[in-house]
Amino acid sequence: MRVLVITPPDPVVTWEDADAHLKLSGDETEKLYVEGLIAAATAHIDGPNGWLGRAIGLQTLEARFGGYGCFASVRLPYPPLVELISAKYLDAVGAEQDVALSDLDVFGSDISCTTALWPWAGCSTRREAVRVRYVAGYPEGVPAPIRVAILMMVGDMHRNRVTTQAGAQSAVPMSTKVEDLLAPFRVYA
Repeated sequence: MRVLVITPPDPVVTWEDADAHLKLSGDETEKLYVEGLIAAATAHIDGPNGWLGRAIGLQTLEARFGGYGCFASVRLPYPPLVELISAKYLDAVGAEQDVALSDLDVFGSDISCTTALWPWAGCSTRREAVRVRYVAGYPEGVPAPIRVAILMMVGDMHRNRVTTQAGAQSAVPMSTKVEDLLAPFRVYA
């Protein structure tokens, strides 16, 4: 299954948050640099390419998979699932067909079909014939430990502007404190 980001999330940590954390006293000369650090730290943990294996900021994702199997349910990756937007598949001749969302049940991050068979079962042997678009992320706001971990990563990168130092043998890893804050939220495949 491949997952694409259709609409990326808004930043979950703001310049103002980082400014206070880094004690920059509103020094706007650092603003673009710090916003870049926020984006890098967030990208490191968020969404399809992130270490957490989940969506943190609200974003629209599209899961693409083959329509050849019959299965009880499909688990959409990168929880938490907020809302299904659409489900489509390519039929035997390659024409795109819509699936009525009323034909799908949602249980956490799993979707199942309310009819006897999935509408796309056996219709196409093409890779990525099925495309389910959904919103994922924390609708009530990102949990505090994740926000703190992002701020800590920003602080580490702000202080250590190079990946290695004289005499060091490797790049600076994600700190143990950051990993400890994030570990309860990590999704393992």
